[in-house]
Amino acid sequence: MKLHELSPAPGSKQKPTRKGRGLGSGLGKTAGKGHKGQNSRAGGGTRPGFEGGQMPLYRRLPKRGFFNKFGKDYTEVNVRELNRFDDGTVVDPVLLVESGVIKNVRDGIRILGSGELEKALTVIANGFTKSAAEKIQAAGGKVEVI
Repeated sequence: MKLHELSPAPGSKQKPTRKGRGLGSGLGKTAGKGHKGQNSRAGGGTRPGFEGGQMPLYRRLPKRGFFNKFGKDYTEVNVRELNRFDDGTVVDPVLLVESGVIKNVRDGIRILGSGELEKALTVIANGFTKSAAEKIQAAGGKVEVI
């Protein structure tokens, strides 16, 4: 079979309906919109979420919480995930993304102290918990804050 031999299945291709093109078309005069009313008018209809004047759901539900637009959203990496690197490796944000430990850096990287570290690594990140810094240094590595 070649590209020029392909054809659509019979009945799958239909011409578009042309509304408001005379009585004989079946969709003339009111063009399928009926008589009068909001939806028969040009630009008629309501906005999404409109409930006919009833207090809409988005106004009935209470607001919850607080969003700090100045807050930093750090990507968190546990110490146990650094064991995949060889001894003496300099682990920085670029290496973490390339090796698939994290997907993206967001506002920075923070190393957390969950798990154990068996390799001596130089870890470069935006922040470290006390336990993470202690575990990296206990394994013979170095901690550098960006």
